[in-house]
Amino acid sequence: VQLQASGGGLVQAGLSLRLSCVASGRIYSSDLMGWYRQYPGKQRELVAAFLPDNIPNYSDFLKGRFTISRDTAKNAVYLQMNDLRPEDTAVYYCHVFRRETRGHYWGQGTQVTVSS
Repeated sequence: VQLQASGGGLVQAGLSLRLSCVASGRIYSSDLMGWYRQYPGKQRELVAAFLPDNIPNYSDFLKGRFTISRDTAKNAVYLQMNDLRPEDTAVYYCHVFRRETRGHYWGQGTQVTVSS
């Protein structure tokens, strides 16, 4: 599985961005897709991901600003980010967890920079 993320960029605080991630190769309905982010020198942290039965799960710090969605026909997952803040500045990574093999797949990362 290869993941291609896009949609990052430089935006002013308060504005929105939509990240996209398309997977090539076989994606199973049981695969869990999501987004993580990473600050320089820090570990990656969960932003949002789908739990089994396609239930979205969000990190508490988001406070309703981000929305994750998935298009299974396109093997894609999206992250709509609204009301962006400077502290959202990070590299965002698309992620797939394959439950059958417990395998992790990562995209190449897309930079999001929010100016104040």
